[in-house]
Amino acid sequence: MTHPLLTRRQLLRNCASGIAATFAMTSGGMLWADPTEIASRIEEASESHPLTPMLQKAYQSIEALKEITGYTALFTKQEKIGRSFVKSRMELKLREEPFSVYLKFLEPSAGREVIYVDGQNNNLLQAHETGFRALLGTVSLDPKGSMAMDGNRHPVTLIGMRNLATGVIEQWLSELKLTGVTVNTFPNTRMENTTCEMIETSYARPQQGVQFQMTRLYIDSETGFPIRLQQYEFPGRRERQASLAEDYQYSKIDTKATLQDIDFSVKNPKYAF
Repeated sequence: MTHPLLTRRQLLRNCASGIAATFAMTSGGMLWADPTEIASRIEEASESHPLTPMLQKAYQSIEALKEITGYTALFTKQEKIGRSFVKSRMELKLREEPFSVYLKFLEPSAGREVIYVDGQNNNLLQAHETGFRALLGTVSLDPKGSMAMDGNRHPVTLIGMRNLATGVIEQWLSELKLTGVTVNTFPNTRMENTTCEMIETSYARPQQGVQFQMTRLYIDSETGFPIRLQQYEFPGRRERQASLAEDYQYSKIDTKATLQDIDFSVKNPKYAF
């Protein structure tokens, strides 16, 4: 039985829009290049370019994850969608092989759950909503489809620290042919209870091939993990300074958590699917 004021299609579309917001800058279905190929491109970069040392640092953060097969974490994201700014917090379970993700929302829509496993469920994400939208039960969505992408800056296939760093590397590699970049590093940046090295790149003015005015990558000083990314847009005509467009953060990371198939299954009795 559907809500009296909404058709099933409207319910599904509302549910998809909410679920899709889970995934900005998430998941690991290799949209980026192979790590070996990325390393080769970094090696070919000019030693005199100010971005080259930053590329090397970012790649080292990926290497720090090389032996990590999975982890749990608190995933926080903030995104500018149109004129709105949306913040979400969720519990994350992530396994690298096969790439698997479980997310449980803490805010907003507390209780919403999403599962994505590469190669399973026809590569569709499995999700359920809360409130009256829970009447739909478990919903299967194409992670790259229009409904899943509604209200998102990135597709579902880009979550996790590995993809976070890889995306920045791809961005900086594309900017190697440009000029005008300013690079700063801040080795003792505090982020809550964590000390990080923060790498900041910025451009004084817009130019073709530059999407963001400023990029900040935070690398945990103890583990070497890439744990946060902030992207700032160039200021508009009525703005004096760059505005935050994307902010993705991983905290309370546990790389010793034992993750099994049941952690990424709608049949898990601890989940509400």
